[in-house]
Amino acid sequence: MNLRIIATLIVVTATVSTVFANENYKFDQAQSTIGFSVHHFLGTTRGKFTKFDGKIDIDREHPENSSVTARIDVRSINTGIIKRDNHLRSLEFFDVEKYPEISFESRSVKQTGSQAGDIMGDLTMHGVTKSIALHVKLLTSPDDSKQTRWSVTTDPLKRRDFNLMFASAAENISGTSQIVQVNIEIKATRSQ
Repeated sequence: MNLRIIATLIVVTATVSTVFANENYKFDQAQSTIGFSVHHFLGTTRGKFTKFDGKIDIDREHPENSSVTARIDVRSINTGIIKRDNHLRSLEFFDVEKYPEISFESRSVKQTGSQAGDIMGDLTMHGVTKSIALHVKLLTSPDDSKQTRWSVTTDPLKRRDFNLMFASAAENISGTSQIVQVNIEIKATRSQ
């Protein structure tokens, strides 16, 4: 073969492998929110984590092979009341010195609609790992700026499943629900 044919084959092969390569996205922390809410006697406490990172790998040819990983810095919890946040970080609750991170690693993806799906994976929090489903809805498809936005919810999480309980006396009088609602919106930018 002459050099021109070999060069053409290399270019075509590189182009084809690029077309079928996975798309990799990184969370944009500044434009994303990982939030939660918990009911109690006096109403509802809403909070969020302000430091986190994660990535989404999308396989458009085989969506079931797509994956998501995320890491949350528990110290970054913010409910709007410093005293409460410090208590949540303490040994009595999250114990951030021993368990500084919440993580999620996906295992499987199931498409439930053209713009929605369920991502099954392992959530590790406070030293406990549980299988959960993330219910994902695509809000905006990747555009020319290579960004995408996703809305994510979970089935309600139970605090006791992750050993996130106050001391017995405080638990009984706090009126804090066992159920934690999770609401996440992720904006992600395609990696180069």
